[in-house]
Amino acid sequence: MADKVRVGLIGAGRIGQVHAQSVMSHPDTQLVSIAGRFLEGAQSLADEYGVSATDNPEELFDSATIDALIIASPTATHVDFIEKAIDAGIPALCEKPIDLDIARVDAIREKVLASSTPIAIGFNQRFDPHFAHLHRRVEAGEIGALEQLVIVSRDPAPAPLEYLAVSGGILRDQTIHDFDMARFFVGNIVSVTAQGFNQFSEEIKGIGDYDAVTVTLRGENDESVTIINSRHCAYGYDQRLEAFGDQGMLRVDNVSDTLVRHFNSSGVETLEPYQDFFLERYMDSYRVELGEFVTKIRTGESSSPTFEDGRAALIVADAATQSAHTGLTVAITP
Repeated sequence: MADKVRVGLIGAGRIGQVHAQSVMSHPDTQLVSIAGRFLEGAQSLADEYGVSATDNPEELFDSATIDALIIASPTATHVDFIEKAIDAGIPALCEKPIDLDIARVDAIREKVLASSTPIAIGFNQRFDPHFAHLHRRVEAGEIGALEQLVIVSRDPAPAPLEYLAVSGGILRDQTIHDFDMARFFVGNIVSVTAQGFNQFSEEIKGIGDYDAVTVTLRGENDESVTIINSRHCAYGYDQRLEAFGDQGMLRVDNVSDTLVRHFNSSGVETLEPYQDFFLERYMDSYRVELGEFVTKIRTGESSSPTFEDGRAALIVADAATQSAHTGLTVAITP
């Protein structure tokens, strides 16, 4: 393997652009080639970084030229590309979710578990410095036994409708990050109760999806997790987390570009608006995620979310979707 990990990127859309920037800015990685469904988009992104482009992802499954793959293509392609990466012996970091159909995930599960090729799933929010710092303090026992976890995740505005229509729904697309975060803190989830709402978007309602959800999870040790999501937020990204235990509480509040506060006759402690683009809010987490993936490749030891983490989050998302549709609490077998 070269001194730097040579990375091939599959997907030149919004999330592919985030990963390209992350790879280019990391000292241990080198972007080699970008593959996209549409050559024009892949070529435009490749030109920005001075690398090659192709509309044929098959060209990237060559361990002689590439040491690792980042799979940032549409969800329906993830399973096939993970399987091809294993066959080629090329470690892969795959965006979430693994697939929208748990049967397709389970179809390659044994192959993934039996392989020595590292596979990581892109739950980048675990690596957000603020959330990770809070998690370390919870693990260190600073609040005693964790009893309640509250996760608030509201996006500034919905993604384009053509994306939402194929996203698998808010619970498999947006909330799945929070399901992984819940598991990061409490481990196994044993039941899910979810409610979906159509509060502001007739377009989202028209595709059979919700624009807001509230979910309650029960952990195997009777921890409670409350998740609040919305597809819009007038004041930017609303990304908060609160962990409550028998000896105290830890909390992460929203992030703005500056901590400067303004005091005058019309208001006190006025802050700049919260960050309103996910790249601003989570760029650091993508860099750390990539670093952990490199560590996984080189040493086999890392905190990168695994294929099993991706599978477990999808099982919770499926149960939450069922609960939202039926109004029932859905049990999950550990």
